Amino acid sequence: MTAHFTRRRFHGLLGAGAAALAAPQALAQAWPSKPIRFIVPYTPGGFTDVTARLIAQKLGERLGQVVTIENKPGSNSIVGVDAVAKAAPDGQTFGVVIAAFAANTTLYPKLPYDPKKDLLAVSLIGQSPLVAAVNNNAPFKSVSELVDFARKNPGKVSFGSSGNGSAAHLTTEYLKAVTKTFMVHIPYRGAAPALADLMGGQIELFLDAASGLIQPGKSGKVRLIGVASDKRLAALPEVPTFIEQGLAGFTGSTWAGILAPAGTPREIVKRVADEVAKIVRLDDVKAKLDAMGTVPVGSTPEEFSAFIATETSKWGKVIRDAKVTLD
Repeated sequence: MTAHFTRRRFHGLLGAGAAALAAPQALAQAWPSKPIRFIVPYTPGGFTDVTARLIAQKLGERLGQVVTIENKPGSNSIVGVDAVAKAAPDGQTFGVVIAAFAANTTLYPKLPYDPKKDLLAVSLIGQSPLVAAVNNNAPFKSVSELVDFARKNPGKVSFGSSGNGSAAHLTTEYLKAVTKTFMVHIPYRGAAPALADLMGGQIELFLDAASGLIQPGKSGKVRLIGVASDKRLAALPEVPTFIEQGLAGFTGSTWAGILAPAGTPREIVKRVADEVAKIVRLDDVKAKLDAMGTVPVGSTPEEFSAFIATETSKWGKVIRDAKVTLD
């Protein structure tokens, strides 16, 4: 009697264990059963929003389910990222973030979420190397001439950014550090006013994502002198890299990647990453990303997690060394 009961109980436990192991797979197979939400922590129309919408449309087509965009701007992306971190981990909510996500870990002493514990890396969609633009009347026409002028004239070059702690700001601080130059930072509330003042001659230098500088550069409103990447951009083949101009290893970019709330089933995270990897390689998507100056990636979750760690470390050092604050 006892042995019989024990065997029944043992087999029952085995069955329960098998069911538990099968549960995530069954969940992933049933997913998605309703519309998926992409939270974008910025206003519509910018680099993050445009990239998110491009991926969301294709992802929806491939999954047979609508993928909606919800813009939640505020506090250098913190408001939107916090909404992702606190969302139910059921595979229905994801967030699309850029380089500020990595920088915020150092910029803000207290975040409402833990970047490592509350969020999961899903996929790095692509990287957009920053491009250096200068005013047409600036006394330098290349990166080497800029560096030479800045060294001989400390404080005479002013550079704009889309705000304290932005990729534009930090990459230029990084440039100052590696070239041992002193240039004056003028922060703006967004890229548009910084670009307007660059064209107007109020500032001499502005590093930003290629998407906002390609047209002004091609139309002659500003001069594009360098790409902060290890290779030239397909959209700007005539613009040499910083590395080509003597700054070995100098790179700086913004990027777009997908996060999920911690606890989201591994199978769903992997499925999204696999689909994104296929999407960014579609001819029409790749052409649109190329036109924006964005290099398609489509990474695995593990690769994106390692990338975030590297970015957090790199920009953390720049922030501390340059004593960047958000005042």
